[in-house]
Amino acid sequence: MAAPTNTTPAANAAGRLRITYSKSAIGYKKDQKATIAALGFRKLGQTVQVPDTPAIRGMIRKVAHLVTVQEVE
Repeated sequence: MAAPTNTTPAANAAGRLRITYSKSAIGYKKDQKATIAALGFRKLGQTVQVPDTPAIRGMIRKVAHLVTVQEVE
């Protein structure tokens, strides 16, 4: 039996994501504000590039109404 790995083949092949903080988190729950901070955002309109992993995808899904996402090739 093969040893489990911490990375998935899909995450390695997909590359990176460009995420833009496009709508303020004021008025939303604290966990959503914490997710915005965990993605690396400090200011509205800021853009960050992050690796395309299942964990990052889950974070994006949680705050999809506050961010816009583009795949970087």
